[in-house]
Amino acid sequence: MAGLIKREDIDEVRQRTDIKEVVDGYVTLKGAGLGSYKGLCPFHDERSPSFTVRPQVGRYHCFGCGEDGDVISFVQKLDHTSFHEAVEKLAARIGYELRYEDGGTGPSREEVGKRQRLLDAHKIADEFFRAQLLTAGAAEGRKFLQQRGFDRAAADHFGVGYAPQGWDALLKHLRGRGFTDAELKLTGMFSAGGHGNQQRIYDRFRGRLIWPIRDIAGDTIGFGARKLYEDDQGPKYLNTPETTLYKKSQVLYGIDLAKRSIAKDRQLVVVEGYTDVMACHLAGIPTAVATCGTAFAADHIKIARRLLSDDGTGGEVIFTFDGDAAGQKAALRAFEEDQRFVAQTYVAVEPTGADPCDLRQTRGDAAVRDLIASRRPLFEFAIRATLRRHNLDTVEGRVGALRESAPVVAQIRDAGLRPGYARELAGWLGMPIEDVSRAVGAAAKRVSDPEAPGVAALPPSGVLPSFHRPDPRDPVASMERQALEVALQEPAMLGGAAWERFATARFATPAYQAIHDAIRATAPGFSGDAVQWVEALRQEVPEPLQPLVSELAVVPLPANTAEAVQKYCRDILARLFELQITRIKADKLGQLQRLDSTAHPEEFQQLNRELMMLEMERRSLRSDA
Repeated sequence: MAGLIKREDIDEVRQRTDIKEVVDGYVTLKGAGLGSYKGLCPFHDERSPSFTVRPQVGRYHCFGCGEDGDVISFVQKLDHTSFHEAVEKLAARIGYELRYEDGGTGPSREEVGKRQRLLDAHKIADEFFRAQLLTAGAAEGRKFLQQRGFDRAAADHFGVGYAPQGWDALLKHLRGRGFTDAELKLTGMFSAGGHGNQQRIYDRFRGRLIWPIRDIAGDTIGFGARKLYEDDQGPKYLNTPETTLYKKSQVLYGIDLAKRSIAKDRQLVVVEGYTDVMACHLAGIPTAVATCGTAFAADHIKIARRLLSDDGTGGEVIFTFDGDAAGQKAALRAFEEDQRFVAQTYVAVEPTGADPCDLRQTRGDAAVRDLIASRRPLFEFAIRATLRRHNLDTVEGRVGALRESAPVVAQIRDAGLRPGYARELAGWLGMPIEDVSRAVGAAAKRVSDPEAPGVAALPPSGVLPSFHRPDPRDPVASMERQALEVALQEPAMLGGAAWERFATARFATPAYQAIHDAIRATAPGFSGDAVQWVEALRQEVPEPLQPLVSELAVVPLPANTAEAVQKYCRDILARLFELQITRIKADKLGQLQRLDSTAHPEEFQQLNRELMMLEMERRSLRSDA
């Protein structure tokens, strides 16, 4: 169990560490008078060096931005580590064994030594792979990079290398540098074959393009390898397995290059692959990083929060994902982690599904920058992705979509944004804002109190409500009832175009919709006999609705003359048809709001034309009535 480092050991580490040697790893220093060195400040942008280091007193100071401190604070700020971690790192650097208060322990000298040997092996392997990229055997690797728009300078900047074909090129190289097989087995750079005592190790990476995976301090701790040859039976990408150095859930590729820009710009861009990181950095997005074969999860968030100073004062995390189903699934997984951030989370998806590397190749650097600039709030993306799983052209689909998307809106941390997104959701669904707000409110209660009942007024998914007697105070239900009374008592009114309109009508009241379905099924056999007509309908509807059919067939219509009955029936049907047009308009308005007009301009124009025609039809009905 780690404890507090003894004060005297902290002082000893501070005193024994040469601050100039440490700073030299980050800043190019030049002599500036007796015992002083100057360089460009790592904490702010400047053209003339104002960052001064005085080894004799173990301090640094920038006369431009005012940053100052000792070697421990320097490592803390540049590597974004805690005080405890910075002291342990510096102690390991000078081989000093720390002591801890209250019986706590830290890494032993032996553990520190083993870790350093692993780091040394990775450093040498990194240099080996980079040198191999320049050999004749790496022609296919260089071709791969060139085809994706990466030149020699880009490869050097990102440390891209090549693992030669064969079984033991790296093995021989590291053995020649004094590493034992027992040490090499711990690096993850080698595989083992054979049986029992006859097991031998061989190179894990063979005939592949290599990317060094580094920790936040810039130490190489693993590698990612891309297949180049058709006869390679391995996966497309092969990474170092889990080791004492390399934990994929705690690693972000490119973090060593991006950390300063992330801290400065308060922005972190998460892409999906090594070449996407390269493309973003070269296109002017130096805050890009990638996970290494795993989803962006809790340990990655810890790294991001440390770099972003995620304290509620700003900052943004932008996820880029492919537009395919897998990319959407990854985005929704990221949304599940959103609550761990204080920074705002966004998603940027290229409409064609191109990733940043492809985008840079085909459309240039500006297209990559535009992709990141087009980011949308992650919860908006999550809501839209949820809606896409439902058929919003049906009542059942919209109800199901509301049931599933209301909890997404309820999870939005900023309470001030929730009503706005509830309104947006109502528009996308084509549903009344009151219904959506009620569902979101119920979902919010569910989030805060897991024992609370679920979303009110929504039946369980996939289950239709039972047939109950409609509320006579409901104006829509009342109008639908009157239309069914007309259809049952005066079926002759449904001739020609009126029947076509009636047949395609949609009733909001489940009981009335069931009766409407029965009318559509029975109408082809209608002989004109009213008694047979009503009895046929009674036999067609579910048994609980048979009394309601009888009631609708006998209730007096509010008219005293044949002419008045005709007028009443025409007016009622006109009201029904107008209501149907209003519903269809709401559906199409929802489609219009869900549609990206730039990506689908023809469909956008067609919907607008259809809305105009529907409005003209509605006005004509009202005029006739």
